[in-house]
Amino acid sequence: MILSQLLDYLRSRRRASLLDMQHHFHAEPEALRAMLATLERKGRVRRLPPGTICGAGCSYCNQQAPELYEIAEGATIPEGAQPLMDLRRAHG
Repeated sequence: MILSQLLDYLRSRRRASLLDMQHHFHAEPEALRAMLATLERKGRVRRLPPGTICGAGCSYCNQQAPELYEIAEGATIPEGAQPLMDLRRAHG
């Protein structure tokens, strides 16, 4: 996986948890965090503060706070992109 794939994934979903990205890319969390940190430094994505809810409505956040990332303001978001990542797929 390369940075552009990770960025495209976040662009298409606007917001996603680290767990969802782990499942999608079959990657270790530390490897993803390192790539996400690079994208953060470039101003392409941002990590959301702890306790931010994902908005998926699956109540998973009540069990443990997910590590959430979203596309940075001003980044191009494709028309028809999902407003928020549906985390139910990653948890169920």
